[in-house]
Amino acid sequence: MFGIVGIVVILVMVFGGYTIHGGKMGPIIAALPFEMIMIGGAAVGAFLVSNDLAAVKHTLKDMGKVFKGVTWKPSDYRDLLCLLFELVRLARSNPVGLEEHIENAHDSSIFGRYPKIQHNHEAVELICDTLRAASMNYDDPHQVEEVVDKRLEATLTHAMHSSHALQSMADALPALGIVAAVLGVIKTMGSLDQPPEILGQMIGSALVGTFLGVFLAYGIMGPFASRVKGVVEEDAQFYRLIREVLIANLHRHPPNICIEVGRQNTPHHVRPTFSALEDALRALRQEAA
Repeated sequence: MFGIVGIVVILVMVFGGYTIHGGKMGPIIAALPFEMIMIGGAAVGAFLVSNDLAAVKHTLKDMGKVFKGVTWKPSDYRDLLCLLFELVRLARSNPVGLEEHIENAHDSSIFGRYPKIQHNHEAVELICDTLRAASMNYDDPHQVEEVVDKRLEATLTHAMHSSHALQSMADALPALGIVAAVLGVIKTMGSLDQPPEILGQMIGSALVGTFLGVFLAYGIMGPFASRVKGVVEEDAQFYRLIREVLIANLHRHPPNICIEVGRQNTPHHVRPTFSALEDALRALRQEAA
């Protein structure tokens, strides 16, 4: 929602200010299709050259994050802590019983209580792989922590590719705008025999290229890249929370302490309160009883 509002504000402020100052939209509208073909087409072509098909699909999909925002809401963090509590408690009381849940998470009754998490491939694999490592006696907290950190770093690097690709396009757009403007000047120089009013229109059309390149770079693509980066970084906190709880479990802290460690390492704006989380965990204990 805020993404749409932001784009509207940019368009209204730029073009509204221009028209209020006495500018005419006619020359811009007349030149816009041709300039967009040159600038936009060149930007898309450069984007395709610098990325493979998977990266292109990934970037196009991630552009939706500008408008959708983060994947994980405050209620999802509470659900994650409840899920981890159930798994950690089961791992302590019945390690054999845990195996069916981590080997077949999509049919697990525990994971099934939290469908949004259950359908997230990365979250489920991170939980199951870490718990499986402990069940295989690969339970040195420091070694597992190092492995998980490297995994999270690799995942974040891959997720950031869309932001880098969009930022690269934003960086290229001003130069492509200059290219379009130079071509417009070349066209104008070949028409010096025309009257001044015609030459003025041609020069104005050429300058639209410079304007459009800078406007698209700093008004559209740059903010898109920044927003995608911010969403990816915020969503990464969800996976770091899994790391905090499961590493605390490997240190053999009681399950409720493991969950409290995770809660306190959750970003403040999505962190469940102690009482709200305690109520949710109490309900789980009563259900299990």
